Amino acid sequence: MDEMTSSRPYLIRALFDWIVDNGMTPHLLVDATMPGVQVPPETVEEGRVVLNISPTATGAMDLGNETICFDARFGGQPMTVEVPVAAAQAIYARENGQGMLFSDDGPPPPEPGGDGDDGPSGDDTGGGGSDRSHLKVVK
Repeated sequence: MDEMTSSRPYLIRALFDWIVDNGMTPHLLVDATMPGVQVPPETVEEGRVVLNISPTATGAMDLGNETICFDARFGGQPMTVEVPVAAAQAIYARENGQGMLFSDDGPPPPEPGGDGDDGPSGDDTGGGGSDRSHLKVVK
């Protein structure tokens, strides 16, 4: 299998657990303009919505690989919220802002001079290619 599935749902679940385990409130930033997003229209500002996804604010939470789904109340009215994982732009702790912002970048490009093989290139000279990693620092 050459292509891996998205890491986004796995990172969302891990960060959700980390935030909750540290006694903080997880919030999800969502691109509400994407197809499949089901949130109350009055909560959307400039095409985005921030959702409190803490266990005390939601019920029947399902952080799936394709969709994030949970029950919540908005203005006292119950609603089932559905967010395609691709629409999740960030997950962070409300109290200190720590979390992760997701980019819309696709998979990293193949290494220069590579033949498509995912194994080591055997070129340890360090010349001819970029020394920059495709990884980003997350604080």
